Amino acid sequence: MMSEAPPFWWEKPDWRAWALSPFSMLYGEVAGRRIRRAKPPTVPVPVLCIGNFIVGGAGKTPTSITFAKAATALGLTPGIVSRGYGGTFSGLHRVDPGHDSARLVGDEPLLLARYASVIVSSHRYAAAQALQQSGCDFIIMDDGFQSARLHFDFALMVVDAGRGVGNGHVLPAGPLRAPLIDQLIRTDAVLKVGTANGADRLVRNAARAAKPIYEGVLKPVSTSEIAGKRLLAFAGIGDPSKFFKTLGEAGGVVEQARAFPDHHPYTEENISELAQAADRDGLIPVTTTKDLVRLLDGSPAAKSFAGRTTVLEVELVFSQSDAPARIIRETRDRARHRRLGAS
Repeated sequence: MMSEAPPFWWEKPDWRAWALSPFSMLYGEVAGRRIRRAKPPTVPVPVLCIGNFIVGGAGKTPTSITFAKAATALGLTPGIVSRGYGGTFSGLHRVDPGHDSARLVGDEPLLLARYASVIVSSHRYAAAQALQQSGCDFIIMDDGFQSARLHFDFALMVVDAGRGVGNGHVLPAGPLRAPLIDQLIRTDAVLKVGTANGADRLVRNAARAAKPIYEGVLKPVSTSEIAGKRLLAFAGIGDPSKFFKTLGEAGGVVEQARAFPDHHPYTEENISELAQAADRDGLIPVTTTKDLVRLLDGSPAAKSFAGRTTVLEVELVFSQSDAPARIIRETRDRARHRRLGAS
């Protein structure tokens, strides 16, 4: 996965996209064939896949957290399978949020582990088996839709309302991980996050394919620490501009903004520049929960800077409040029918 998406991916297709189209055709054919021919292994428990059509951020992590909390509220014991992007662990590892570092397991698994058992592995089937054997009765697969490494009973595809699917081209000419038609065939429902209209075309295509459409927004858990304050905002996530916009909507005054690549490991130079800018202009540093875990995993200077940095925590709120419970029940029903069909 690319750490920083080229800006032209999010613009109307131009000569750069068309110049790369032969490579996209080859990549798309391979990725599409993998999806069409996939016969991944199954586990007895229900598996809900939270995926997206493109590389980069779309809101999968807060969505997975929402479903982990909803499953727990329904009396289930959820477990989360994560690839652990950005981490260095290469085997099968159960995340310990009290002792593990972002460098070892990745930043997102550390956040997810606050709400459910998380196993990090590139072998998603083995991770799901381990979670089931430890007592989990509902598996949430964070990403992995295109990998065909584990059978899922329900695929909820998350799309950012602003970015949508970008220029609509497959890698490397655009952000799509595989041809959209191949992905939509295996999609069970689409979740549009946000209120912009950049994803409207995708939503219309999904609706024509009779896929249920859900809507949600990312809302701050609390705004008291930033409302009316002059801020130095920084973020290394899939779409930092969305975070900066959220700060403004929450009442903060973003005087300066620093955007870094997704999962960015903050260097001494980064920390020094941010701290000096905040001190010079009398600004309050503010960042995301994902960025905070990486700061706390950094140098003494990074940890010190984390101590003076405000965090804007957000949560996904569905327009239909019963949507998570409804999707969980449907996932369980499909798993039950799958087991009966196999017996």
